[in-house]
Amino acid sequence: MKITIIYDNEAKKQGLKADWGFSCLIEGQSIPPLLFDTGASGSILLHNMKELGISPSIIGTIVISHAHRDHTGGLQDILELNKDAELYLPASFGHTTPGRKPVMVKDACQICENVFTTGELKGIEQSLALKTDRGIFVVVGCSHPGVGNILDAADKFGTAYGIIGGFHGFDDFERLSDLSLICPCHCTQFKEEIKQIFPEVCSECGAGMVLEL
Repeated sequence: MKITIIYDNEAKKQGLKADWGFSCLIEGQSIPPLLFDTGASGSILLHNMKELGISPSIIGTIVISHAHRDHTGGLQDILELNKDAELYLPASFGHTTPGRKPVMVKDACQICENVFTTGELKGIEQSLALKTDRGIFVVVGCSHPGVGNILDAADKFGTAYGIIGGFHGFDDFERLSDLSLICPCHCTQFKEEIKQIFPEVCSECGAGMVLEL
């Protein structure tokens, strides 16, 4: 399984644009390409996808973590270019998606082979649990429900060994001590502290970065 960061506050590849927001593409042999979140700007999202050689038409599933603009800004642009992708939205999502019938996620469920949603936690946000040979890898948007609560929710699918995405104001660093791959992105307030505490397992994040699971 492979994760490509498309949208982030930082850019790690020449030609890509950095902006406040998050989006990544998840690919695997047994799953349709899955787009998790869409950043804040459709034009920046599509620019970065083009630079990375990612066509909107290949996306089979779109998952939105929560309704904040920095994660939904490019959604309509993608939907206009891709009429067939399945759409998974948290139950509290208040925006309309004309012409589409999204799956409104409240409880934990399976999206496709080896990909699960934690369900909407604390009435605001869902995260993904990816089942890999090493265990469960967690993909988060902004972690508004708390990184600890998300890890606990993901544990029902197996033992978590890694996490990527925005950690918001999370500072209970001990909760990360059992992980072997930590990739703080986007809105992580204490990114530098996490890097210093876990230098051997902490990975840089930014648009253009590719993570092989």
